[in-house]
Amino acid sequence: MADKKVALVTGAGQGIGKSIAERLSKDGFSVALVGRHLDKVQAVADELNQAGGDAFAVKADVANRDDVFAAVKATKDHFGDFNVIVNNAGVAPSSPIEDVTPEDLEFTFKINVGGVIWGTQAAVQAFKELGHGGKVINGSSQAGQEGNPNLTVYGSTKFAIRGITQTTSKELAERGITVNAYCPGIVKTPMMEDIAKSVAKEAGKPESWGMDQFAKNISMKRLSEPSDVSNLVSFLASSDSNYITGQSILVDGGMVYR
Repeated sequence: MADKKVALVTGAGQGIGKSIAERLSKDGFSVALVGRHLDKVQAVADELNQAGGDAFAVKADVANRDDVFAAVKATKDHFGDFNVIVNNAGVAPSSPIEDVTPEDLEFTFKINVGGVIWGTQAAVQAFKELGHGGKVINGSSQAGQEGNPNLTVYGSTKFAIRGITQTTSKELAERGITVNAYCPGIVKTPMMEDIAKSVAKEAGKPESWGMDQFAKNISMKRLSEPSDVSNLVSFLASSDSNYITGQSILVDGGMVYR
């Protein structure tokens, strides 16, 4: 390919982020994998490189603006270009409204919302320096399209990401930058297993009951595989989505209908 495609994925050490990094690598992207734990993202990068990909691991905490800017700069310097950022990193605390603490709120917003804002800022700066447009792809959620019990804090961050996606898409369109979000449903990831555990514990039931509670409300009657989500991100990162911006697209097997 004449033009090198470079993507950065945050939270790429496990779950959805890992699946996105694998898919983009398969799609021909050089991929930077960003995570708080270098060993986790390094392991994924090593796998991708062994499979013939071009991957690079970077340690960064998305809650820290300087970390995010440094990660984008390192990616741009390493690969010589920068085209797509996937602001995927997130945490998903679960608790009834009465139990929400100031610490929960601050921690979750700093990562989920802060990470998207800093990632967008850093990507825009890189696109500007390189003299071309690019793509910003944000991780929202089915819980950012409809409120779910016990997810006041998490859901509010994901609703916020939809708002940020709309707002920034309007600001950045004339610079050739599109901004979209993917809204997964219930994905079989380590993070989801933790949520199912805590829901089951709250109800005094076994963990499998927790997972079943989620699957029964999905039209397709199955939980999502991480690849279901990375298929959508692959489309959003490709030129096929060039005329789509400001959208938060559900990939939830039929939970929420808009």
